[in-house]
Amino acid sequence: MLKNYFKIAWRNLVKNKSHSFINILGLSVGLACSLLILLWVQDELGMNNFHKNGNQLYTVYERQYYDHKIIGQYSTPALLGDELKKVIPEIQYAANEAWPNLNTFQVGDKIVKLQGNSAGADFFKMFSFPFLQGDSKTALSSPSGIAISRKMATMFFGSPQLAIGKSIRYENKKNFTVTGVYEDMPKNSTEKSDFIINWFSFMDENSWAKNWGNNGPNCYMMLRPDANAALVEKKLTHFLDNLNKDQKKGTFTVELGMQKFKDAYLHSRFTDGKADSGLIEYVHLFSIVAIFILLIACINFMNLTTARSVKRAREIGVRKVVGALRGSLIKQFIGESLMLTAVAVIFALLLVTLLMPLFNSITMKQIALPFSQPLFWLNLVAITLITGVIAGSYPALFLSSFSPVKVLKGTLKLDWGAVMFRKGLVVFQFALSIVLIIGTIVISRQIDYIQSKNLGFNRENLLYINIDGNLTTQYSVFKTEALKMPGIQAISRITSDPSNIQSSTGGVIWNGKDPNINIEFSQAAVGYDFIHTMKLKMAAGRDFSKDFGTDSVGYIINETALKRIGYKSPIGQPLTFWGKKGTIVGIVKDFHFNSVHEQIQPLVIRLEEQNQYGSILVRTQPGKTKQALASLESLSKKLNPNFKFSYNFSDDEYKKLYLSEQVIGKLSNVFAGLAIFISCLGLLGLAMFTAEQRFKEIGIRKVLGASIASLFTLLSGEFLVLVVISIIIASPLAWYGMDKWLANFAYHTPIQWWMFALSAVIALLITLLTVSFQAVKAALINPVKSLRSE
Repeated sequence: MLKNYFKIAWRNLVKNKSHSFINILGLSVGLACSLLILLWVQDELGMNNFHKNGNQLYTVYERQYYDHKIIGQYSTPALLGDELKKVIPEIQYAANEAWPNLNTFQVGDKIVKLQGNSAGADFFKMFSFPFLQGDSKTALSSPSGIAISRKMATMFFGSPQLAIGKSIRYENKKNFTVTGVYEDMPKNSTEKSDFIINWFSFMDENSWAKNWGNNGPNCYMMLRPDANAALVEKKLTHFLDNLNKDQKKGTFTVELGMQKFKDAYLHSRFTDGKADSGLIEYVHLFSIVAIFILLIACINFMNLTTARSVKRAREIGVRKVVGALRGSLIKQFIGESLMLTAVAVIFALLLVTLLMPLFNSITMKQIALPFSQPLFWLNLVAITLITGVIAGSYPALFLSSFSPVKVLKGTLKLDWGAVMFRKGLVVFQFALSIVLIIGTIVISRQIDYIQSKNLGFNRENLLYINIDGNLTTQYSVFKTEALKMPGIQAISRITSDPSNIQSSTGGVIWNGKDPNINIEFSQAAVGYDFIHTMKLKMAAGRDFSKDFGTDSVGYIINETALKRIGYKSPIGQPLTFWGKKGTIVGIVKDFHFNSVHEQIQPLVIRLEEQNQYGSILVRTQPGKTKQALASLESLSKKLNPNFKFSYNFSDDEYKKLYLSEQVIGKLSNVFAGLAIFISCLGLLGLAMFTAEQRFKEIGIRKVLGASIASLFTLLSGEFLVLVVISIIIASPLAWYGMDKWLANFAYHTPIQWWMFALSAVIALLITLLTVSFQAVKAALINPVKSLRSE
C-alpha cells in the first residue's frame, strides 16, 4: 500500500512539473529562512548559557531612586563583591569586574594591544572558563598576578606551558607575573577578554573606587547550592543603606537587585529599575517572522493543491467507488505533502549552507549548521513533520470530501466556501507579507534617522586617540607639535567617548537648589579647545581658555542642565562640583552624548588639561585625513615609542551604539523580500491555473470582441482585489507593532502615511508583475486553439 502511495505521489510530482517546482521552491525558501532564524535564535538564547554553575550565578544591579525617577543600572561600587561574601552567608563567591579596555603589553621587543579587564579573586571560581595552566582558584589572588588566554600566551611565549611564571609588562609601567592560562573564551560568551588582571591592581590605580558612593564595575555572585534566592534578594535590597554615605532619605536612595547572569544578555534594558527587556524583543520578533514565512510557504502549498483539485477528482472518485475510506485518502495526501516537504528540506539545507557565510556577515556571528548534534536532526524532523502536516492538512481534508457520484458524472464544482477559503488564504498570506514590508520601511527609516541625525556636533573628520604611555604626561607637547603638521585642524581631549558619556554624579550644588531633590548630572573632563574641536554650538558664554586662570574651577553646562538648575542669567553664577566651588563660564547647546534610546541628560563639563586617562580628540581638515593620520602616527612613534599608534573614527564609534538595530534592519530587508518572493510564487501558480481553467472562456470572449486589455483586467483584477484587502488588514497591525518598537527610542522618526502608501504600491506592483505574464499570455492566445481544445 505504501509503495503504491509513493508511486502515485511521484507520478503526480513529475506530471505537474510547474506546479511541483513552485511548491518545492516556495517551501524550500520558507524552510531555509526559518532554519536561519532558528539557528540565530538558538545562538542568542545560548549566550552565557554554558557555565557549569549557571543556575547559581547572578548579576547584581542597582535601583536608584531620585528626582521622582527609578533608574536601573549594572554599575555598582568596586568594594561590593568582597563585602557581599562577608555579610550574606548564602553567597559562596562574589567578585567585581571592570569594563573592557584595550591595553598595551610587552615581552621583549614584541608590543601588542589587547582587550581585557580586571576582576576579583573569585572570578574564575564562578565562571567556567577552562584553565590550561595554573590554578583557577588562585590565579587572581596575588597583586602581581595576571591570567591570560591561550591566544595571548601563544602570541608572547609560544605556548600556554611556557607562559606560566613569566613576566609581562603592562602599559610600560608595571610588570605582572602570568599565574594562569585559560582557554580562549567561546563565541557564545559575552566575555571576550584576552587577559584578566587581579582586583588589587585595579583598586590601586583607581582611588575613586574606594568610595562606596562611586559606581563603575559590574558585580557577580554565586549562591550556595542550598541557598534561597528570594531570601538573598531580600537581604540585598537595603544592603547599601549603611555603606553609601551619599544616600539621603527622601532625595536619593539606592537598592540592590539580582538577575540570573545568563539572562542579562537578552534582558539588559531597565524599566522602573528592573531589567525586563532588551535583545529578547528581537528574538521574539524574528521567531514570529520565521513562523510568518513558514506559514506563507504552507499557504502556497494549500492554495496550489486545492486549486488543482479538479485535476485529481476522477482519481479520488474511482478510489472511493472501489472502497477507499476517507481516512486512507487523508493519509495518502498527507503522505504526499510530507514527501514534497522532505524534498524541500533537502533543498533548504543546501540553500542554508550556501547562504550561511552571508548570513554570518550580516549578523556578525559565527553560526554553523550543527550536523553532528542529534538535537538538530530531531528539530529538523519535527519541522518537516509539522510543515508537511500543516501544508497538507486542508488539501487532504478537502480532496477526500469529494462525492464520487458527482465526480464520475462530471458535475463536480468547487463550492462557494472552498473558493472563499482559498481567497482568504491569499489575503492572509499577503497581509503577513505587507506587515513585513511596512516594518522594513519603518526600521530602515529609523536607522537612517539615527545615522543622519544632527547630534549637535560634527562627526565627520573627527577621530579619537587613546591616551596611554607617555601621552599621559606629554599631551601638551603632542598637541603643540600636531597642530603644526599638515591636515590637522584642531585638538582637544576628553575623559570618555563624546558620543557615549556614561559617567554621572549627584554631587552638583548651586544657589537655590532644593535640598529635597537630587538630580543626576552626566559629567566629563575636557581640555582646552573642546567646543571648537567638537564644533559644538554655544548658547551663551564661551569655551575654556588659557586667558582665564579661573577656568580651573569653571564649568560649562548644557541647556538641559540649565533648565534643571534654573538660573535666568547663568554666566558667572556659582556652581559647586564634587565640593569644588566655581562658576558657570558657558552654556553649550544640547548635543547627543549618549544613544538616541535615551533622552539628553543634564551635563556638566569641567576643565582638566592634564588628566591621566581618556582620549585625544583630533579634527582633521576635510580631504586630508590620510595625510593627518600619517603625521599623527609619526609623532606618536616619536613621543610614545613603546605603544602602538591606534585610533578610532567618531562615525565608527557612534555606529557601534546601534549594532543591534543595523543587524535587525538588514535581516528585515532580506526576510521581507523573501516573504514577498514566496507569496508571489503562490500568485504565479494560481495565475497559471486560473488561465488554464478559463482557457475556453477567454477564447469565446475574444471571438465576441473582447480586447486584450479587458482580458488582462479580467484575469488580474481578482488578485488585485485580494491584495487590496490584505493591505487594509495589514496596515493597522503594522502600525501597532512599529509604534511599540519605536517607543524604545527617545528620539525616532514618525510613522507617516506615505510608508503605508509605498507598501501598498510595492505590493500591487509586485502582484501585477507576477500575474501579468500569465494574463497577457492567455489574452494573446489564438481563440481557435482554445475553442478546439477539449
